[in-house]
Amino acid sequence: MKALIFKEFKLAMHPICYIFIIVFPFMILIPNYPLSITFIYILATYPILFLGANKGQQSNDLLFSTLMPVRKKDIVLARLITVSFIQIFSILLASLLLPLANLISSNIANDVAQTPGAVAPSVPGLTRNGFLSIIGFVLAGYALSDLIFFPIYYKKGKSIVASSILTILFFTVFILVFTLILPLVNGMESYKGYLCDNGILPQLLVFGIGVIIYIGIHYLVYKIASRNLEKVDF
Repeated sequence: MKALIFKEFKLAMHPICYIFIIVFPFMILIPNYPLSITFIYILATYPILFLGANKGQQSNDLLFSTLMPVRKKDIVLARLITVSFIQIFSILLASLLLPLANLISSNIANDVAQTPGAVAPSVPGLTRNGFLSIIGFVLAGYALSDLIFFPIYYKKGKSIVASSILTILFFTVFILVFTLILPLVNGMESYKGYLCDNGILPQLLVFGIGVIIYIGIHYLVYKIASRNLEKVDF
């Protein structure tokens, strides 16, 4: 398993994947930008990782892996660990940048307050006060998205386009509905207030549920994808 994970990060991971997971979290610093949108772009690493530029499917990475003296389910697990690293690292980096994002927004608000007639920009949907709630939804969304991507891809080992489109589309709809659209719906002010301005406990609840979903669904993803790959005849 250690050798497989090493192969993932040294051979399968295209350099642009590392650039994506480092650059995209910095979008959280953009004033009045929807925070949850930042995490959608991370899914753009999927087709790059699985297809790649002179890597991945183009160099028959999956076939090469299955020819090694390893179990097919370990191949799936190594790739799942790689994808989880991409997701978790981007979340951690965005979380580390949150204080700086708050400082930027605070400075802008102070400048606006001193300017007659100016209106301070506001973050649509769930705000930075509800960042922990956003992360909970993001974790759940990533897990459910992987439940779409991995079983489809490992059913034949080729369905990158279809699985990538469905995955990105699902995650986009999921995250926009729960973090951007619902807080803007008339009568849902209590929803936004509960997840943003009602203390840390509601946010911890949403975050905890997100973590449980993330772990539980990824175990299910591993089981289904492994079973699908076992049936593939290269």
